[in-house]
Amino acid sequence: MKRPVVGIISNFYMLGDDYPAYASGQMNVEAISHVAGCVPLMIPANPHCVSVDELLDTCDGFLFTGGRPNVHPSEYGEEATEKHGEFDRCRDEITLPLIRACVDRGQPFFGICRGFQEVNVAMGGTLYPEIRELEGRMNHRMPPDGTLDEKFALRHCVHFTEGSVFDRIIGKHEVMTNTLHGQGIKTPGPRVVIDGIADDGTPEAISIKDASGFALAVQWHPEYNADKDPVSKPLFSHFGDAVRSWANGQRPVLKTA
Repeated sequence: MKRPVVGIISNFYMLGDDYPAYASGQMNVEAISHVAGCVPLMIPANPHCVSVDELLDTCDGFLFTGGRPNVHPSEYGEEATEKHGEFDRCRDEITLPLIRACVDRGQPFFGICRGFQEVNVAMGGTLYPEIRELEGRMNHRMPPDGTLDEKFALRHCVHFTEGSVFDRIIGKHEVMTNTLHGQGIKTPGPRVVIDGIADDGTPEAISIKDASGFALAVQWHPEYNADKDPVSKPLFSHFGDAVRSWANGQRPVLKTA
C-alpha cells in the first residue's frame, strides 16, 4: 500500500563558513517513517522556493520541527531583543500561514518545540523569550554538555488535563518528558487549548479548539527514541493514522477539543 507523505519542515544551516543548506534531524525522519508509517519529505522552509498552496497539495500532513532560531516577535506584536535569540524569517513566512491553512482544512499536523511555539503564534498567541528568567520556573534549556542520551534524558513531569486528547491518546494523566527549549507560551491564542503543563506551570502540550483534524503540538522532543518511548510512540502512531485517513479522503479524523 502506498504510504502517505508527511512534509517535515527543515531548518536553514550554514555548513562550515560558506555553504548554505536545509536540514532536519535524522530522528524526525525516522519517527515519521518507522512510527507514523509515512513517507518523510523534508521541506525547505523558504517562500522563494515553495508556496503554502504547493505544500498543501503535495503533502498529506506536516511535522513542524524544533530549531535553534525563534519565531520573530513582530509576528506577535512585540519588539525583538537580544533575549529573543536568532531568527529565521523565511521559515516564519512558510510555517505560520501553513499552520492556519491546515487548521482551516482539517489537514493533520504535529508541532514540536519551535513548532509548538509556531502553532501558538500562528493562532494569535504570544511567547516569553526566556522561560528560565520567570519567577518559579525551572531551566528548560538543553544541558550544554553530555552525550545525546544525556541531553535528551527525561527531566520533568507533564500533567495532562483529564479527558484531553493527550490524555486519551497516551492513556496517562502524568508522563515524564525531556526538555530542550528556552522560550514558551506567554498568552495562548484564542483557540489554543493548553492540555498539558510542567510542574512549574509551563505549557507543554496544546491542541486547537474545534479543529476537525489532528492539530496537536508539544514543547518537548518526542522524536527522540520515538519507537520505544511510551509517550512518543502513541503520539506519532496516532498522527500517522490521521495522515492516512486524510490521504484516503476520510475527514474529519480527530476531535481535539
